[in-house]
Amino acid sequence: MTDRLQRQLAFLTELDKLKLILRRTSVIGESRLENTAEHSWHLGIMAPVLAEYAPQGVDMERAMSMVLAHDIVEIDAGDTFAFDVAAHDDKEEREQEAARRLFGLLPDDQQAHYRGLWDEFEARRTPEARFANALDRFQGLLQNVGNEGGTWKQYGISPDRILERMDPIRDGAPALWPYVLEVVQRFME
Repeated sequence: MTDRLQRQLAFLTELDKLKLILRRTSVIGESRLENTAEHSWHLGIMAPVLAEYAPQGVDMERAMSMVLAHDIVEIDAGDTFAFDVAAHDDKEEREQEAARRLFGLLPDDQQAHYRGLWDEFEARRTPEARFANALDRFQGLLQNVGNEGGTWKQYGISPDRILERMDPIRDGAPALWPYVLEVVQRFME
């Protein structure tokens, strides 16, 4: 076996650990928590299904690659609940260290590619990264809608905080923003 294949297989084997990282949101209609692998898969299919709501010119393959790669760091850094202010204090540091280790398992060319996708997603400077971030937020909204308020009710999240969390949808997938506003209005009622 070549060194390249060994490194690729080591990375892919490590990715299996995403199935062990539990998030705070329940699977729709179920009492069990979603894991990060399920979240990543859901986003991976959301990208092509909702592609027509992306701003014109978004490279959908790149956006799909970003949503699939963006939470790999959770293997080491864990999932940081969106509404846990204290947990966000060291999130960037934890995730940067995880990115170095995990993407470092890959051969140099693939390391640069996947680390680049992760960095691009985090920076939100490109249309693809903004769309990928919008989908990440939108998936949480769908789960909370499907669970009749889910974590929003469980943790007493205010409509203002929900809208603040959903704000990347406004410019990343502006055609979906009216639906977000409708959902939050319904939640307030």
